[in-house]
Amino acid sequence: MVSILNIHAFICIMIENYHSTLAERFMRYVQIDTEADPNSETQPSSMKQKDLSKLLVEELINMGITDAILDEHGYVYATIPANISDNKPVICFCSHVDTAPDCSGKDVKPILHKNYTGADIILPDDSSVVISTLNHPYLHERIGDDIITASGKTLLGADDKAGVTIIMDMAHHLMKNPQIPHGKIRILFTPDEEIGRGVNKIDMQQLAADFGYTLDGGERGHLEGESFSADACTVTFHGISAHPGYAKNKMVNAQKVAAYFMTLLPSDSWCPEVTEGHEGFVHPVHMEGGLETAKVQFIVRDFVSARLAEYEQRLTSLAQQAIAQFPGATYEISVQEQYRNMKEVLDEQPHVMAIAKEAYIKSGLTPEIKSIRGGTDGSRLSFMGLPCPNIFTGEMGIHSKQEYVSVQDMEKAVEVCLNILLIA
Repeated sequence: MVSILNIHAFICIMIENYHSTLAERFMRYVQIDTEADPNSETQPSSMKQKDLSKLLVEELINMGITDAILDEHGYVYATIPANISDNKPVICFCSHVDTAPDCSGKDVKPILHKNYTGADIILPDDSSVVISTLNHPYLHERIGDDIITASGKTLLGADDKAGVTIIMDMAHHLMKNPQIPHGKIRILFTPDEEIGRGVNKIDMQQLAADFGYTLDGGERGHLEGESFSADACTVTFHGISAHPGYAKNKMVNAQKVAAYFMTLLPSDSWCPEVTEGHEGFVHPVHMEGGLETAKVQFIVRDFVSARLAEYEQRLTSLAQQAIAQFPGATYEISVQEQYRNMKEVLDEQPHVMAIAKEAYIKSGLTPEIKSIRGGTDGSRLSFMGLPCPNIFTGEMGIHSKQEYVSVQDMEKAVEVCLNILLIA
């Protein structure tokens, strides 16, 4: 272990020798379109994600990280070898290269607003898109920072190119300053996180890390060690087809059964529109069908995994109520596990969160332990043998044209990552 005195000395070295590449690097990365495609069956779902991944491999190799590779599935793996003989854990830092399909990620034009004053940011390509402290209270805390936005026609891509940039900047700093002591570091960049496939084809043997940290969080100081548990659920209704001219007492329209079923779902509880904090929800995300068959697809979320089965049983009960109104109709329900609450794993290995908390404190931050009303690659990685909390990046207003990030938030996240390496 590195002594407390040496940690203080190396923190001074880290700060004095640190020359940020974050703003320039980030603004280059976001101009590369990496939007994921939920309708594709390939991995990665869009081949253009590899355009950024190829660049990352090239830049890592140019830093002197010789084993950086991009595999056929779109994963980037790289190693910064240990430079001390202590028996330190192998730590992985992970971010995803894809952007969400909710808002266009094509032809992103990043804008750097230096020394932000607190005034409304009116985006030039669409003046109706205004980023203000009224709609984004956290932005008020970033007065004086350098803020990067898009131009008004696209998302920015800070989710999660801010995380990618932080890891790349950290790697650049470590390779330029070999006197900073650290154990073996594994770098992982994933595709398709935004469509729930980010870790589907990861080679855990190749990754070979003891624990890790995703860089995919929001506000400075937030540390996330808990996520939703999640299932996907499909309720399918079967009707009876008949010629509409001779359908009396014969036809059962599956679409009408599905529509009636939807009216049974509460609108004052149990749905995203009215839940917050640790409340779970059941959310219909897609409907399709015709006369004979109609489907409703749901995402089912709660912080307590056991409740998912309760929610799915409630959906079953509502489906039974629906078909009771349409004699002859039938239904079936299918459930697919998506991810589970990372806290279930992290509670069994508390040192992973403890190291992060200490690193925040060493970086001058008070760690705010938060729960994610969603999931990250770390949710599934934790259950694949890599305990993996989530660290802030400063990405805010995500999945929208009002997305922004603070350069200084990214700089502070780099400092946290370096302190993790010194403490672990």
